Amino acid sequence: MKKKGQAAMEFLMTYGWAILVVLIAIGALVYFGVTRPERFMPEKCTLSTGSGLFCEEFTASSGEDEVTLRIRNVNIDNAFVYSIEIDDPACTYTNAEGTQISSDAHTDFTLGDCTLESGQSIKGTITLSFDVGSTAGDGLTRTTSGQLSMIVP
Repeated sequence: MKKKGQAAMEFLMTYGWAILVVLIAIGALVYFGVTRPERFMPEKCTLSTGSGLFCEEFTASSGEDEVTLRIRNVNIDNAFVYSIEIDDPACTYTNAEGTQISSDAHTDFTLGDCTLESGQSIKGTITLSFDVGSTAGDGLTRTTSGQLSMIVP
C-alpha cells in the first residue's frame, strides 16, 4: 500500500515542478513585453476611398508631440482641407481658409497638441473635413474618416 502512495506522490511532484517551470517562463515573457500584441500590429494610414484623398505617408515625433500625414488628392479639381483630427491620441490640425492640395499632388499636414511617448502605440480614427473645387468654398464641406495605426519611434 505504501508503494502506491509514494508513486502517486512522485508523479504529482514531477508534474508539479514541470508546470511551475512553464508558468515562470510564461510570466517572464509577459514581464519583458514579448507577448504585447501592439508590437506586431501593422503600421497603416487609410482614408475612405470615396473621398479622392489618400494618406500616402505618416510619421510621429515624441519630442515635438506631432503627427505628420502626407495626403494625396486624386480628384480632378483642387481639394481644400479645413481640419484633420485623430482621436487617440488627441491631435488636431485646423485652417479656416482651407489648405489647398492641387489635383494629383500631395501636401504634408502636421497635427499638433498631441501627447506622445516613444514606444507608444497609436491606433486612432482620422476625421478629415474638406471640399473639392477650383477655389476654397466652391463645393460643400465634406467629411471623411479613416484609420491610423503605428508605434511612435
